[in-house]
Amino acid sequence: MPLNGGYRGGLVRRHAENVLAFGLPGRGKTHLLSAIARELVIHQSCRVLFSSTFHLVHRMLMARKALALDDLFRKLDRFDLVLLDDIGYVQQDREEMEVLFTFLSERYERRSLMITSNLVFSQWDKIFKDPMTNAAAIDRLVHHAIILELDNESYRAQEARKRQEEA
Repeated sequence: MPLNGGYRGGLVRRHAENVLAFGLPGRGKTHLLSAIARELVIHQSCRVLFSSTFHLVHRMLMARKALALDDLFRKLDRFDLVLLDDIGYVQQDREEMEVLFTFLSERYERRSLMITSNLVFSQWDKIFKDPMTNAAAIDRLVHHAIILELDNESYRAQEARKRQEEA
């Protein structure tokens, strides 16, 4: 799907497609999705929020404690696309899992998400510890998704090897 030209932002605005990027550290997941998001901002005037999953979950927990989670969701709904970076890094406790799942459910079929993760779906039980919640979260995310698996060599390892060879 081209990002510009005839498609005219349909990836995000009309179809609420998700883009999910998986791979080990250093494979370029964040860089790739950030570049795609940047193109959507520049060429399609999409409103994009980039956030680490940890930071956004923390914001949602604070809003929940202040009884303002619905207000935060309304603010987040203003973004055509939310890019959640590193969903697998933080092992979620029950409260964190609940707000994250609620957020994913709120956006389902209405707004787009981009997610980077070091964990493949079979390991997402580390994020959503409840099997039903885990299955439901994955089901919603993949329903309208482009899934990318980056299995290239770590760019950090490549750079380190080049420096050693030059020395």
